[in-house]
Amino acid sequence: MNSVKNSVQLIGHLGAEPVMRTLDNGAKVARLSIATTERYKGKNGEWMEETTWHSVVAWEGLAEKAEQHLYKGAQVLITGKLTSRSYVDSKGDKKYIYEVKATAIMALDKKVNVPESGAVLVKEDLPF
Repeated sequence: MNSVKNSVQLIGHLGAEPVMRTLDNGAKVARLSIATTERYKGKNGEWMEETTWHSVVAWEGLAEKAEQHLYKGAQVLITGKLTSRSYVDSKGDKKYIYEVKATAIMALDKKVNVPESGAVLVKEDLPF
């Protein structure tokens, strides 16, 4: 049997500017908060709207390009994989975090400085 792939694609809007951080080993990471909204008809026939917030991390060159070219409110397509990690908080409770590790980010707004054909940010060869 083929192995099952871990793949995520989200289209949404940035809720804030990318938050950059440089780790002790020199690696750069950007944290993005992406809102996706679903619209559907409820049981009473009225249109309903449900917004979900997603945590996204981008590393190294992808993080730097996200910081340079993305802004709060920008519409983006994120491709990546779902990851999880855990930590122990100050009260001694184990907490779990689920986030998307971005492998590509496509800016969907014309306001972003991108080539006419659209832009895709990928791991190392970034066209911005």
